Amino acid sequence: MTEQHDISHQALMDRLPFFTAWFTPDYRLISDKEIAGNKPEPSCSPPLHCYEIWGLKQPCTGCPMPGVLHTQTPADLTLPATGQRDWPVENGFWQVRMLPVKALNDQMTILEIACNITALKEAREDLEIFKSRLRDTQKLAHIGHWELYHRTGELFWSEEIYRIFEIDPSSFEASYEAFLKATHPEDREKINQAYTRSLTTGKPYSIEHRLLMKDGRIKYVQERCKTEYDAHRNPVKSIGTVQDITENKRIEAENKALQEKILQVQKMESVGRLAGGVAHDFNNMLFVILGNLELVMEGINKNDTNYEALSEIQTAAKRSADLTRQLLAFSRQQTISPRLLSLNTVIDDMIKMLVRLIGEDIELRWIPGKNLGRVMLDPTQVDQILVNLCVNSRDAITGSGKITIETHMVCIGESECRQRPGFKPGEFVTLEVSDNGCGMEKAVQDRLFEPFFTTKKTNEGTGLGLATTYGIVKQNNGFINVYSEPGNGTTFRIYFRTYKGDDSNDHPLKDTGDAVKGGCETILLVDDEAMILNFCEKTLKKLGYQVLKADSPHKALSIANRHGSKIDLLLTDVIMAKMNGKGLADILQRDFPSLKILYMSGYTANVIAHRGILDEGVMFLQKPFSKEALAQKIRDILSVSN
Repeated sequence: MTEQHDISHQALMDRLPFFTAWFTPDYRLISDKEIAGNKPEPSCSPPLHCYEIWGLKQPCTGCPMPGVLHTQTPADLTLPATGQRDWPVENGFWQVRMLPVKALNDQMTILEIACNITALKEAREDLEIFKSRLRDTQKLAHIGHWELYHRTGELFWSEEIYRIFEIDPSSFEASYEAFLKATHPEDREKINQAYTRSLTTGKPYSIEHRLLMKDGRIKYVQERCKTEYDAHRNPVKSIGTVQDITENKRIEAENKALQEKILQVQKMESVGRLAGGVAHDFNNMLFVILGNLELVMEGINKNDTNYEALSEIQTAAKRSADLTRQLLAFSRQQTISPRLLSLNTVIDDMIKMLVRLIGEDIELRWIPGKNLGRVMLDPTQVDQILVNLCVNSRDAITGSGKITIETHMVCIGESECRQRPGFKPGEFVTLEVSDNGCGMEKAVQDRLFEPFFTTKKTNEGTGLGLATTYGIVKQNNGFINVYSEPGNGTTFRIYFRTYKGDDSNDHPLKDTGDAVKGGCETILLVDDEAMILNFCEKTLKKLGYQVLKADSPHKALSIANRHGSKIDLLLTDVIMAKMNGKGLADILQRDFPSLKILYMSGYTANVIAHRGILDEGVMFLQKPFSKEALAQKIRDILSVSN
């Protein structure tokens, strides 16, 4: 029974993670039977000295045994120690305690107790690696974790939370109350309510709130929390996370602003497409109305009772034509002929007219910038912009006031463009129109360039002035910025890119000042609208021209091929069924190289113009046009040699 017990006892000891041994002062084992427990592989069998238990052939470096014997004080060491010679790695790490023991013969001996800490050390190393990875992950994701112990009130914060809150751990006494004080004052109540409600219901919560930094900056965080309870439903510990979402909020705000801008652009593009779609047919009808009115009024004495009524009809039709042109300008489909110009020169020529426009109660200041670059613009569009902006400023001023027009040369960098959506990098000439009027609320500014939007009373404005300005600026690849505050006036700042090309297209046809004359040349007239075709035929014949008319491009080709003599000019509509005017002109010029071309249309649809800007060398008349405009344009073209 005793032997069996000894065997069982030894088996149990061998499974323990430590062993004991007893040594004499000269490192020798008192008895090898005194070695018990889970021990390392010795360097000899049986081991005679303590160091042989550890697989070594000489005493350990820095062995504390002599000191223990001398001071009779216990000592601790870990094997292998740094610099230990020939330590067998497979034996792992051991925590050793040496105790001085006086034997029966009064001789001092050493009792050694050693514990295998290899697994513990590896676990600690793994834990440190895990903690390091957790810290890096939290820092990368801007997420920290916290624990609140309800019985003690102790609050633990991870390093990342201190970083998010920008608090020095050494100067912060962590508690729930201290946490609340670190949040934004306006958010403390809702945070406390969310936490208290969670404790009562036992449900986790998630809340977004702000932090107020010492320098006044605002941070946004997302906090999540859940609470652990004991068997009696008493809260034991709350654990949670705090994530810094400040950058996310900034990106979200930028995306929202961008989305609103995209929706605004899409809305404007939709109106633009609508405008372009109706402009062609609408202008054709106006052309017929105005043209025939002109013919009728030529044959009526101004004193006739019907002349005044016809004049009213003509005025209304011209206003309708102006309205269509404004819609086309807004939608960037107004056909224009840009040329190289000095913005200061164009504005100089407009100042007297603008002074009369705004009235004598308002002071107009004109401050031209120096050393401006030149820009590629249609001067009539600059006139439109100035009139629209000055009228808008005039209407914002009650009684007397001041409007200032300025020009500047500016250079915009990439960094400024990132901070100000819609801006572009490069060199620009700016046109600024500012006033000291009533200013605008942000809600008004958000809709400022919408067509037909107006804050004026009924019948006091169409709501197309600023929409037209916006369209002109965009058509010329510029951009516009508005700054306004209620009661502090408004500033419109328009940016036009400086022109870097040559001056080859800076040669517009000049008006000679002579009376408009007709001629005897042959003109091929093409339009798929019968009323326009007939009106133009009458007008051209009155001017003395020989007219060949066709109501489709295919008929025009047939007539041209059958005609035996020279055709001097093709006067054609642009938008027609099956073949457009440009396609017709290309075919005819292959057979008649000297044939000159004049296009007419209420809407070019990018056939002869890109974004409304005429292709180089293209001659064009915008419908509706007068008899004088048609006669002048034809003479200008026919008078120029090929």
